[in-house]
Amino acid sequence: MTRHFLAVAMATAGLAAWAQPSAQQMTAEQRQKLVDDRIAKEQQLESLAVIERKLMIPMRDGKRMAADVYRPKDETKKYPTIFVRTPYNFNYWDVRLGAPRDMTAELEAVKRGYAYVEMEERGHFFSEGNYDILGPPRSDGYDEIKWMSSLPWSNGRVGLTGCSSTAEWQLGVATLTPPGLATFNVQGFGAGVGRVKPYWEQGNWYRGGAVQMLFIAWLYGEQNQVRPMFPAQASQHDLASASRMFDLAPQMPPVDWSQALRHLPEKDIIAAVGGPRGIFADHMPVATGGAMIERAPNDPAWYQGGLWNDSMPIHLPGLWFMSWYDVSTGPNLAAYNFVRRTAPPGIRDQQYAVIAPTLHCSYKRATEDTVVGERHVGDARLDYDALIYGWFDHFLKGESNGILENTPRVRYYTMGLNKWQAADTWPPQGAQAVTFYLASGGKANTLSGDGALATAAPQSDSPDSFTYDPMNPVPSHGGNVCCTGNAVAGGAFDQRSMEERPDILVYTTEPLPGAMEVSGPIDVTLYVSSDAKDTDFTVKLIDVDPGGAAYNLDETIQRMRYREGYDKPLAWMLPGKIYKFSFQPMNTSNLFAAGHRIRIEISSSNFPRFDRNLNTGGKNYDESQGVVAHNSVHHSAQYPSAITLSVVKR
Repeated sequence: MTRHFLAVAMATAGLAAWAQPSAQQMTAEQRQKLVDDRIAKEQQLESLAVIERKLMIPMRDGKRMAADVYRPKDETKKYPTIFVRTPYNFNYWDVRLGAPRDMTAELEAVKRGYAYVEMEERGHFFSEGNYDILGPPRSDGYDEIKWMSSLPWSNGRVGLTGCSSTAEWQLGVATLTPPGLATFNVQGFGAGVGRVKPYWEQGNWYRGGAVQMLFIAWLYGEQNQVRPMFPAQASQHDLASASRMFDLAPQMPPVDWSQALRHLPEKDIIAAVGGPRGIFADHMPVATGGAMIERAPNDPAWYQGGLWNDSMPIHLPGLWFMSWYDVSTGPNLAAYNFVRRTAPPGIRDQQYAVIAPTLHCSYKRATEDTVVGERHVGDARLDYDALIYGWFDHFLKGESNGILENTPRVRYYTMGLNKWQAADTWPPQGAQAVTFYLASGGKANTLSGDGALATAAPQSDSPDSFTYDPMNPVPSHGGNVCCTGNAVAGGAFDQRSMEERPDILVYTTEPLPGAMEVSGPIDVTLYVSSDAKDTDFTVKLIDVDPGGAAYNLDETIQRMRYREGYDKPLAWMLPGKIYKFSFQPMNTSNLFAAGHRIRIEISSSNFPRFDRNLNTGGKNYDESQGVVAHNSVHHSAQYPSAITLSVVKR
């Protein structure tokens, strides 16, 4: 069975870390082999499929979206549709290579008796209109699905698939239940989730009220409000012919994002690297609710467009793919659980999840020895093609193939144990809360400090203090991230070099006498004080092996002005006053083997994973100067700062 069904979704994930070499980087022999292979697949596809390229499908407002359709040639039958919609380039001809692009996904779908429809999002490439991340995706999706499900060759059933931006629109459209939509398969879909309590990330834009800077680098190449277009009267034949010479792909100048994201004020970052105007920082006529960087976490604009939130019920079967080192896995799991709680009984039992130990959209790059960052996590391969096609065969073709009976509702990979496990719920049934309390003699700074995680809170308070200078933030070192160019490498990395910084507090358990499986949410509550009006606190969960290597599992942040709620008035800090707050939950599945230790790091920055709090109490995004904050973490019976883990008894 081919391992490339998700080729389109994977190729569009924007991950330079695992992208294939460009044609310019290949030898002449490699380039020719690639061309020959692609021509052979294109010829095979032409022999099996009716192909219609550059169909321009009108939406309700008159704008037309570009579609390519591939369907089996046997016109005595009707076929279900696999629908892939993306903001990325799916033009069938690789203009720069001078050959067809890889057509494996289309070919495999047609072989299996499916029509395969690809459409470009509004405002991208051949599709008309202007791009707005919060504007038309829901109405466009409804109109597109209604169109394809009513075509003469269709059996009336449509299934959605794709990863990252090819998935993020799916939940919002699924709530509309367009005619013909039978099921969805969302993969790495965090930026499509707006609010699902307790998370208020608004599509990966925020974490704990701090901006996730990945979107700045991503929007640089996406907010193309001014772009070349073909005349409205151009025929399908002319568009298909022109696409062999012009795919309308923007050729963006390369950017060193490790430096570019340091620019202040934050709102000018894209402008400072010569990027196009658009919805990030400009008040464009098309933009819903003004510039994105100006919106607070509960701004009404977040609820006007394409994001899904927990006021929007979903009543369709769903196949959900997530991964431990992706962005916003916590909100993704919360969305999955929300549907399992709120959908009608028959539908809630038709929600299935897979949680892999990989980076964003890297499911199928797992090997016999999967390495995520620097950590070896074992054989994490899974036959995703069998699962996806089995799912579609059941829901789109009506086959009784046992896919629901023979597949666990939650299939999750436990790192450290290095194996796939099965559960009926997330977290797994029987997971118990185990709490460790922060303790020290007041010197938890650095790996050489006296910070500890203990089973009981210390009686007296010896607070740990550090200086947070926003001009010298703690650098991001690995993590649960994507799409920041060269600024952050995702995954698990040994954190010991970071733990030499005095602005990082380190708290560690004694070596564990037996193995402890942590599978589920991780809650952290802190008691803190500061001399700044506003500041951030960060936390990172770490597995320390007997040799001392300290691998990060998950991380989060809290901007203190939002500690009382994202829909509440801003809560400023008073100098010296102690405040209690809880982070939004982290999530993982990790076996801390006997002899390993559990560690958390606490600081006030993780940059450029999250933007810097300049500590002024101002808007932050329009400021160029920050102030130094002197921050403290308190821990005692009166101030029981603690971490609570979801522990599965083995």
